[in-house]
Amino acid sequence: MAPKAQSAAPVKRLELPILIFGPTEVRRLQRELEALEDYLSQSHIREPGKQEALPKTSRLLDGLAGNNNKNLLIPEDRQKLAKFLRDLTQKAPIMHISLAADPSSAFTAKLVAWLRTNVHPYALLQLGLQPSIAAGCVLRTNNKTFDFSLRHRFDEQRDLLVKSIGGRL
Repeated sequence: MAPKAQSAAPVKRLELPILIFGPTEVRRLQRELEALEDYLSQSHIREPGKQEALPKTSRLLDGLAGNNNKNLLIPEDRQKLAKFLRDLTQKAPIMHISLAADPSSAFTAKLVAWLRTNVHPYALLQLGLQPSIAAGCVLRTNNKTFDFSLRHRFDEQRDLLVKSIGGRL
């Protein structure tokens, strides 16, 4: 009888916190993680007894490490997080949403949570302002644009609007 193949443990995917919602935050985290890596690798060549305090890490990096049970002092954990961030910049779907007004942080968090639940767990979001859309939004992906703005709706229904206004005069 052939030996039973051991089933590999399922690979746990890293979680992307809601606070990290766009490519800008991902690139900022990459730079911060690189700086931390440089600092810790240089600590071996510093004069013993003259160790400086560890650099402060941002709330975003602390959240990423904490949510994924990674310790930033362990080289393997830093390498895993760095690889994860590199993969995000190369492969994560990015959506650009233009809004008429600056969204609140609560609205942004709800939007990112919805996208990560219903579209892709690593979806990244770029927010932009375009006051001329009046209300609604314009959503762009790499290959498609969806215009959910009031301006677009008025343009589509222009004849009906003119007829309605003209009929009442």
